Amino acid sequence: MQNLVSPESQNMSTRSLSRLLAILVISLSGLVAFPASAVDETADGLIKRLSTEVLDSIRSDKVIQAGDVTRIVALVDGKIMPNVNFQRMTAAAVGPAWRQASAEQQKRLQEEFKILLVRTYAGALTQVSDQTIIVKPMRAAPEDKEVVVRTEVKGRGDAIQLDYRLEKTPGEGAGWKIYNLNVLGAWLVETYRSDFAQQINVKGIDGLIVTLTERNKANAKKG
Repeated sequence: MQNLVSPESQNMSTRSLSRLLAILVISLSGLVAFPASAVDETADGLIKRLSTEVLDSIRSDKVIQAGDVTRIVALVDGKIMPNVNFQRMTAAAVGPAWRQASAEQQKRLQEEFKILLVRTYAGALTQVSDQTIIVKPMRAAPEDKEVVVRTEVKGRGDAIQLDYRLEKTPGEGAGWKIYNLNVLGAWLVETYRSDFAQQINVKGIDGLIVTLTERNKANAKKG
């Protein structure tokens, strides 16, 4: 059975990989709960404000820095997931087969994909130290419903490109929600899509679910 695509497959040194994982976690963790005025907040303003807040939060939480998976999962479930369109993210990673999946299969895929991402990047929280995030000027019209916010993460070594794709959602819980991330030129969803497609072509949707489940169990034993 093929291994799912992971950051370890990137051609980079171990040290660079650790920094990359840390930046990914910072980016995901930056999506904390929206305030009441979030519906009026710009996408780049949101990223700038929350990036600062979450960096301070991580630095002050010794339990997270120690790599406590339970605390990390609580952080993701309580603060990150409510502000991510994770159904869209999972559907895009699965590709055309998502439309043929049953409601139960879609539910399982979302659950296992979330666990995969959390487990993959959990240890990277210990790498957070002196990074700062600079939000680049954004060109967008007031009526735009989807935007890209481009940032740079600066710390030791070269600056790291980190971009967000966000959509503006209406109704209850209105505000900007992220649905993809780009680190060093690689979009997270597309990185997983090619490998998921291979799994689906060989063993179908249920086969992908089994592979994700087994991968998550193996990661759980490690941490």
